[in-house]
Amino acid sequence: MIRCLSAIVVAACLASPANAAEALRDSVAQDYEAHLGDLFVHFHRNPELSFLETATAARLAAELREQGVVVTEGVGGTGVVGMLENGEGPLVLVRGDIDGLPILEDTGLDYASQATQEDIDGIVKPVMHACGHDVHITSLIGTARRLSDLRDRWSGTVMFVGQPAEERIGGARAMLEDGLYERFGVPDYALAFHVSAGDPAGKVGLSGGLIASSSDSVDITVHGIGAHGASPHQGKDPIFIASQIVIALQSLVSRELGPLEPGVVTVGSFHGGFKHNIIPDEVKLQVTVRADSEETRGKLLDGIERIAHGVGRTAGLPEDLLPKVEHGFESTPTTSNDVELAARIRAVFVEAFGDEGMYDEVRTGMGAEDFAYFVQTEHEVPGAYFTVGGTSEADLEAERAGGRPVPSHHSPFFRIEPRPAVTAGVEAMTRAVLELLPTE
Repeated sequence: MIRCLSAIVVAACLASPANAAEALRDSVAQDYEAHLGDLFVHFHRNPELSFLETATAARLAAELREQGVVVTEGVGGTGVVGMLENGEGPLVLVRGDIDGLPILEDTGLDYASQATQEDIDGIVKPVMHACGHDVHITSLIGTARRLSDLRDRWSGTVMFVGQPAEERIGGARAMLEDGLYERFGVPDYALAFHVSAGDPAGKVGLSGGLIASSSDSVDITVHGIGAHGASPHQGKDPIFIASQIVIALQSLVSRELGPLEPGVVTVGSFHGGFKHNIIPDEVKLQVTVRADSEETRGKLLDGIERIAHGVGRTAGLPEDLLPKVEHGFESTPTTSNDVELAARIRAVFVEAFGDEGMYDEVRTGMGAEDFAYFVQTEHEVPGAYFTVGGTSEADLEAERAGGRPVPSHHSPFFRIEPRPAVTAGVEAMTRAVLELLPTE
């Protein structure tokens, strides 16, 4: 019955091009009521951590296969690739990230996650879709369902990518290293979107140029010489040395970057010692580094190592005990939209949603996104990454009136209005693909 309803809507769309926009919107709405709404709840209730998304990947694969998509699982670990071929034409990559976060959900939703999972570090953690990837997975499936029904309106091939481990900014690179483009073809275009808390639910944002910063995780191991806490002169205190490193790192942005040159160096973890009166022999720091250019990124990474070694030498550490600085294991370059492609797709969105259905994207931080790896290869794939609002107007108005702030991404209180977010995501992505894969 669902397929029949879809066929009726598609027929109306084909018979009356002037009503195509309304017909597609109606078909997406019908699909949400019949299938996608329940699917969203399923993914929200059953999140999985980065590189451990086995059940999520299996469900995604099964849903794609139902639409006639040829699916390959296990790409880059737990990644899913689905190929939907429909005659001659370009190849368009459509990506949705699939992992959750180690956060205990506290939204009060009746479908809130109660999941726990042993992470790759061996520690059992609570798991939550605290960044909206449940919207992305559901919308990826919804887009496949719409494009499968609309085969008469496009020609070419769509590569559906269910990407693992975006939260560890490692999944895109893992898929590419596993031969994504060698095995399935180099796309002519790459598309993705992210749901956005704090922006109006169901509206769409898209701009050209820089949209996300680079991100590098840096581990610093500060060595010392253990001693009794009552006799610090008999050792080299790594807690004292590490504390000086933390303070000195703040000079990188404030004193080494130009005032108009964005950069962030944040120490997010400081671990060392076990007892009040024991000076340990090691402290571990975890640092995140953000930049909007490769030049700035290089300055900050080089500066961290210089400062760590310099502080160690100042403290009198021998060369073989200088702090060890490691990075490159969780990293991504800046993400930039192809200006021409973004303008082309934005015009399609404005025509479909109207000016009132769009919003201006405003960067308020230095978030990162490993979608960059799909476009910043030797192939230089044109990419467009847009956003879809996920917060109800009532919550936005309450915040404007001085009430509770809208919870941010990665918050235990993070929540999305699923229906407008999913349906707008499906409709926008479907329209973008139809624009790039026209019939002759």
